[in-house]
Amino acid sequence: MSMITGNLFEQVIENVKKWARINSPWAIHFNSGSCNGCDIEILATLTPRYDVERFGIKLQGSPRHADVLIATGPVTLQARDRLIRTYDQMPDPKFVVAVGSCALSGGVFDGCYNVIGDLSKVLPVNVYIPGCPPRPEAIIYGIVQLLESIKNGIPPMIINDFSYEKNIEYKSIIGEQHECN
Repeated sequence: MSMITGNLFEQVIENVKKWARINSPWAIHFNSGSCNGCDIEILATLTPRYDVERFGIKLQGSPRHADVLIATGPVTLQARDRLIRTYDQMPDPKFVVAVGSCALSGGVFDGCYNVIGDLSKVLPVNVYIPGCPPRPEAIIYGIVQLLESIKNGIPPMIINDFSYEKNIEYKSIIGEQHECN
C-alpha cells in the first residue's frame, strides 16, 4: 500500500512541476554579439502592447532561476564561454530559444574572423525564431510553441546532435584576411 502511495505522491509532484513549468516559465536573455535589433524586439514583447506576461513568462536576471535561455546574435569568440557558463548555471530542465537570423545562421556576421557561427554550434537549440529582427508576435509564437511541446510531453526538437563541450576548430586568424559579408 505504501508503494502505491509513494508512486502517487511522485506523480502528483511531477504534475505540479510540469504545471509550474508551463504556466510560469522564467527566461533569461543573452546577447552573444548581435546588432541589438532582436534585443529591442524581445523587450517590446514585455511591454503592455504585447503583454507576454499573460503566458506567465517573466524575464529573470539570474540564470540560476531561469527555465528558458533566449539568445540573440551570432556566437562570437568573446561571448562563447560566457554563453556556455550561463547555460550551465540554469537548472534542469532548460530550454534554448534562438531569436533572429544571426542566431539561426550567423546572419550578416557569418564569415567574420571573430564569429563562430550560429547558436546551434555551441548549445542545443529547442526553438528557432527567424527574422531580422523578428516581430514580437513571432517571438511570442515561438515561446508558445515551446510551452505547447512541454505541455504535450513532446520534447522540443533539437536540430543538431552534438555536445556543446566539443572542441570547435577555429581558423587561424594570423596571416589570413577575413572580411565580414
